[in-house]
Amino acid sequence: MKSEQFGLTAITILSMILAAGGIYVGQNQAMASDVPQKLNEPFAPKAALSLSPSDRDFILSLLEPSSDPNYQIQEISRRYNQAWIAPTLEIFYFVRNDLVRGRLLQELRKTTGQDFGSNVNSWYRWLWNQPEQQIDGYADFKAEFYERIDPRFGKYFRGRQSLARLRLDEVRWGGVQQDGIPPLRHPKMISAQEADYLGDDNVVFGIEVNGDVRAYPKRILAWHEMFTDIVGGVDVAGVYCTLCGTVILYDADYGGLTHELGTSGFLYRSNKLMYDRQTQSLWNTIKGEPLLGPLVDKDIALNHRSVVTTTWGKWKSLHPDTKVLSLNTGHNRNYDEGVAYHDYFATDDLMFNTPFQDSRLDNKSEVLALRFKGQLGKTVAIDTDYLKRNPVYQSTLGTQKYVVITDSSGANRVYDPGGIEFVETNGNTVTDKQGVVWTITESQLEHPNGAYAKRLPYHRAFWFGWHATFPKTELIK
Repeated sequence: MKSEQFGLTAITILSMILAAGGIYVGQNQAMASDVPQKLNEPFAPKAALSLSPSDRDFILSLLEPSSDPNYQIQEISRRYNQAWIAPTLEIFYFVRNDLVRGRLLQELRKTTGQDFGSNVNSWYRWLWNQPEQQIDGYADFKAEFYERIDPRFGKYFRGRQSLARLRLDEVRWGGVQQDGIPPLRHPKMISAQEADYLGDDNVVFGIEVNGDVRAYPKRILAWHEMFTDIVGGVDVAGVYCTLCGTVILYDADYGGLTHELGTSGFLYRSNKLMYDRQTQSLWNTIKGEPLLGPLVDKDIALNHRSVVTTTWGKWKSLHPDTKVLSLNTGHNRNYDEGVAYHDYFATDDLMFNTPFQDSRLDNKSEVLALRFKGQLGKTVAIDTDYLKRNPVYQSTLGTQKYVVITDSSGANRVYDPGGIEFVETNGNTVTDKQGVVWTITESQLEHPNGAYAKRLPYHRAFWFGWHATFPKTELIK
């Protein structure tokens, strides 16, 4: 899409300025360089700030070639105040005049007493660790700026200053337009026998809903990050945040209304934000909750289901009648194994940082992420390497007992054991302390006498992504 204001597509401009990474365009810089350093006295933001319409217009004018950059530089020095900090970071890489960009950086240093050079990630991390500044007019600035990239972006922000459950300065553009990473809507599924494009070692995400068993290969889903479909008679949305390593299956229906979800193009703490077509509200991917827009006060939290991360060979052996995504997606992509996000997955570096650093695990170490209804926000992350060493792991989160069973492929499944203690597994069955052998299925553990232990919802995530959403999460490693 051409931008009349920028002259080139916004994505092309950003691509020329930033280092490209994966599918998103972002700053692929090591996290170690992002640690904020306090240089002077602690920063004390003003309680109430305002970004006036004239200042918004002037800041946006800095994106255009100017016949008098000296005037722009003088006006920056005259007008600059604390309300400009977040807008400066948002437009910084779009300002094409080096002198103008340099003056913005100079005023940013002077206003904050900090100096992170031109490392925007470091500036953002510092900002996010300061008290939030309530800036009147900031939401409208974001609307005016980002609708130059995609006119639909304006709806996310305009007039929604008071309709936010997150810091607006933490909503960052990911480098694509709305649904620029196209979701698969009611994608074509084929039988396991027809899926000759898959190798047994290929990673798949397996789901089961009311007996409807399906596999979504990572090599395909990484290019699309979402699918919407009816599975087992249920409207569902499967969301894959490649940046934070999270695959979650949601019921798209809540309170009798089916939300048609898509990829917003924006991120929150390196976690993709979804949007719904009806209200253009922005949704947290990991929580399944609206964070910005008219739905934030509706007390909506989508029900999430279980997702198994395993190999195609293992899933197919357990479920020979499984359906699996066809390569015929309607899109032209290189769906070979390991192609999408190869560079991003190959290192521990992030494209987009978060306010936190936690070195207990590597950023992209995979954890089994657990949160259950009625447990007062309690969460736990279990290192998947720990679970490989402990293939039957039983514990309690709040008042909810759970048992995690891990098979030889490293796939995890979580169940409610009730009062039963399980002790060992061969991958297909699990034995309790009394020596009774239970059959493992995708929906439950089955006792020979017909009793059962129901499945609990779970998914995997990269450690940094889960911790960014739930900083107080318990970690087991």
